[in-house]
Amino acid sequence: MVNRRNFIRNTALTAGAITMLKSNAIASLVGKKGLKNYFKKDFMIGAAIGDAAFVKNDSELLDIVAKEFNVITAENAMKWAPVHPKEDEWRFEGGDRLVDFAKKHKMDVQGHVLVWHSQVPRSIFVDENGNQASKELLTKRMEKHIQTMVGRYKGKIHSWDVINESITPEDGFRKSKWLEIMGPEFMEKAFYLAHEVDPKCQLIYNDYGMDDPKRRDFVVDLVKKYQKKGVPIHGIGMQGHFNLDSPDISKIEASIEAFASTGLPVSITELDVDVLPYDWGRSAEISTNVEYRKTLNPYVDGLPKEINDKLTKRYEEIFKLFLKHRDKIDRVTFWAVSDDLSWKNNFPMRGRTNYPMLFDRQRKPKDAYFAVTGLKS
Repeated sequence: MVNRRNFIRNTALTAGAITMLKSNAIASLVGKKGLKNYFKKDFMIGAAIGDAAFVKNDSELLDIVAKEFNVITAENAMKWAPVHPKEDEWRFEGGDRLVDFAKKHKMDVQGHVLVWHSQVPRSIFVDENGNQASKELLTKRMEKHIQTMVGRYKGKIHSWDVINESITPEDGFRKSKWLEIMGPEFMEKAFYLAHEVDPKCQLIYNDYGMDDPKRRDFVVDLVKKYQKKGVPIHGIGMQGHFNLDSPDISKIEASIEAFASTGLPVSITELDVDVLPYDWGRSAEISTNVEYRKTLNPYVDGLPKEINDKLTKRYEEIFKLFLKHRDKIDRVTFWAVSDDLSWKNNFPMRGRTNYPMLFDRQRKPKDAYFAVTGLKS
């Protein structure tokens, strides 16, 4: 049961975002419905889950997942390197565990990811002699991977992130091995392949920093070109790795509106809010690596009230925006459930202690959780 006194304190912190409780009966219901029920008329609510939760049978975490969310994403278990580390080796156990859990709890599954420049074996880009793979060879390898993955989970996965992070504001198409060997058509080829295997599956392009006008405009133009050519792309994923102070909410809104102008639904695919100071630019490029400095990890012993209040306010304004555009957004997925499980603890600097989620390290809902759900009270 939520403590009434603490909840009233949370109400004050969020400047009236949560309706004042009028009875102990109402108070006892707060936090028990689950995020998915608060937003059931608006959009789906999801979370990324690591395979360790299933291997270790982390019942505390899995109970939260079942209660709070109606769609889940495999954090790593369906990426190329974990599931297909060698050309003739497949490891489906992690993906199968997640799909089985989703079926048991009547949840949708977001497949992540079919083609990405990262977390992919370097061996797929070379031939048997160690030379760079030919376009024909790499195309065959991509075909086999997509056909196998989409085929295995056909009818069990609601949508796939077909292509992940293949556009940069500086260069347009990312200068990856995929681009170097196959050319930009590797992207549309991947969409066609996935669609051929599972015509009913929703296929998405997913990327970070989608508030950047250059990346946004490139994606919009590309999607429109695909639509004219008949490429089966069905949605656009905005990852949503935000900070306390950036991007400005107006930039997020401008991108949601721009992507929706294509006629495709927008998914918020990897939401979290980094509360720590940074000096490397705002990027979710996974290869970024910064040397450890105490000044960039100031909250080892806990989050100060001032920063917690800022986190609460930030989540509140983000979800106000999402609700404003509920007609354009079909899903909001958090990239973890609780602070202890977030990749932000080690990115881009090992050993950070971060607090980016709605649940704390003890798996308890934070003030930000009540601010968000309070918008629907």
